[in-house]
Amino acid sequence: MIEHSNYIKAAKRERIYAWFLRITKRMNERQVLAILAVFVGALAGVGTYLFEMVLYLIKSCLVNWFDVDTYHFLYFIYPAIGIVLVSLFVKYIVKDNISEGVTRVLYAMSSKGSRIAGHNCWTSLVGGAATIGFGGSVGPEAPIVLTGAAIGSNVGKLARLNYRNITLLLCCGAGAAIASIFKAPITGVVFVLEILMLDITSASVIPLLISSITATTIALTLRGFDPIIAVTLTPEDSFRIAQIPLFIVLGILCGLMSYYFTQTNTFVGDKIRGISNQYRRWLIGGVILGVLIFIFPPLYGEGYEGFLSLMHGKESDLFENSLFYRFRDTEWVLFLYVVAIMFFKVVAMATTNAAGGVGGTFAPSLFVGAFTGASLAIFCNMCFDWGVSITSFTLVGMAGVMSGVMKAPLTSIFLIAELSNGYGLFIPLMIVACISFAVDYYLNPDSIYTKQLRLNGELLTHNKDKSVFVFLKLDELMETDFVRIKENYTLGDIVGIIASAHRNIFPVIDNFGHLLGVVQLDDLREDMFKREKWGEPITNYMIQPPDKILEKEQIQEVLPKFDQNHTWMLPVVDRDNRYKGFISKSRILNAYREQLVKISQ
Repeated sequence: MIEHSNYIKAAKRERIYAWFLRITKRMNERQVLAILAVFVGALAGVGTYLFEMVLYLIKSCLVNWFDVDTYHFLYFIYPAIGIVLVSLFVKYIVKDNISEGVTRVLYAMSSKGSRIAGHNCWTSLVGGAATIGFGGSVGPEAPIVLTGAAIGSNVGKLARLNYRNITLLLCCGAGAAIASIFKAPITGVVFVLEILMLDITSASVIPLLISSITATTIALTLRGFDPIIAVTLTPEDSFRIAQIPLFIVLGILCGLMSYYFTQTNTFVGDKIRGISNQYRRWLIGGVILGVLIFIFPPLYGEGYEGFLSLMHGKESDLFENSLFYRFRDTEWVLFLYVVAIMFFKVVAMATTNAAGGVGGTFAPSLFVGAFTGASLAIFCNMCFDWGVSITSFTLVGMAGVMSGVMKAPLTSIFLIAELSNGYGLFIPLMIVACISFAVDYYLNPDSIYTKQLRLNGELLTHNKDKSVFVFLKLDELMETDFVRIKENYTLGDIVGIIASAHRNIFPVIDNFGHLLGVVQLDDLREDMFKREKWGEPITNYMIQPPDKILEKEQIQEVLPKFDQNHTWMLPVVDRDNRYKGFISKSRILNAYREQLVKISQ
């Protein structure tokens, strides 16, 4: 039955490919990629629209009927239900990891030939919408980016493109998804160039532009022309030179909050994922999330309504369905409430993802940034009566924390400018984004998406030398056809082995496979023809290798050892010093050259 199903799928793919060849037989490569970019952008735009419709439907059924002036105990229950439902969906239907969407896209580019499983074209949307709709305090962007990237990857696979062009379509899908959800085509392009680190060439940027514009057009057609953050800046909100010191302070605060964001996300996530029992993980995650949302309702879902309330001067709306509703007009309570929400949002986000939810960190970084900027403005107005614009500081704070968390200052600047039509704030956006980036980079050079990938040697960068090395795996290049000799062998034993050996170096091991040293043929030549020497123990000729390579080391860390020790061959061992094989510098360089040709073609 399974074989018959696979046969039908293969036949369908063949028909699609034959049709594709007929349509494009008179086109060159760039024209084909342009057409595919339109197709990918349109699909990503429709996928984003469907995601938002499902999310809106779930939230409308669950919370939109609540009375604003009373608290609701359902906030305790909803998040846990969502986490359990999504966990079961992932375990029994998806049977694959669909969380941390942007990280998975980066991993696919470096380690999977830019090939993403076909189910990601829809499963991330379902998992993300259910998680957020039931109150999971995460963002929709990561599932949508993974969906768009999966669409691009699978279109490239159906068209039987090479790695370079599949990667390009993958990036087109990811950029189109961002452009569609925010109605921000420039941000979609910059996101791909800055975070997914696509090459900046006309051959890559033009399809990227086409897909982003197509997706944005779909979004505008289906959802209207209103910006996501419908805020109009008044003259009081405009940038003033005298506020530059305040924006510098805000940049520093955003940098520190970015560091808190990434560190807390890692700490809380590791603690909850460390709970081996799934039921206990659901219980603990559900209780933490339920309590936080019950006390601070703005933590429910992605939180867009929260920072929109700040921007529209409706700070009292933050207290809706809250225990503190009657204190909504007290200024110092508002300040403490905003600060508390700012810090607990990260805990709620990390708990949601670690307990089994599906979502991203994109929207939470905007949320935390908005509340960071608003808290500074509220503090200045409360203590010094400076008349600082909460709207402008909220917008600029969003760019600040996002810049630090994602290590993407350009994306954050253009996103906020496009979201709000706030181009009048370009100077403070640049000041805060750059300072926040610098502060957080000093404290932690990795973005929230890249740390684990970099540690595993699976991160592509704009440095093409390093990126090529990412594709080279030590275990694939290691040579294992060396004759192993035991420590109790004599020279006479080795003379017999040499006659049939194809190598001039021999690893010496003990009975447990530990590497004791190596014997080189050149060191034996003088005595191997003297029969009176054949009784000499081979350990008399054994030397220690100049260095050893651990079996899990990254290729880019291995190469310097050859240069430092002036050698072309080094043994590979595990952490217990058990012999595995040898790695040669020449084989690494040949593999590098072949991989470079493969990528360029």
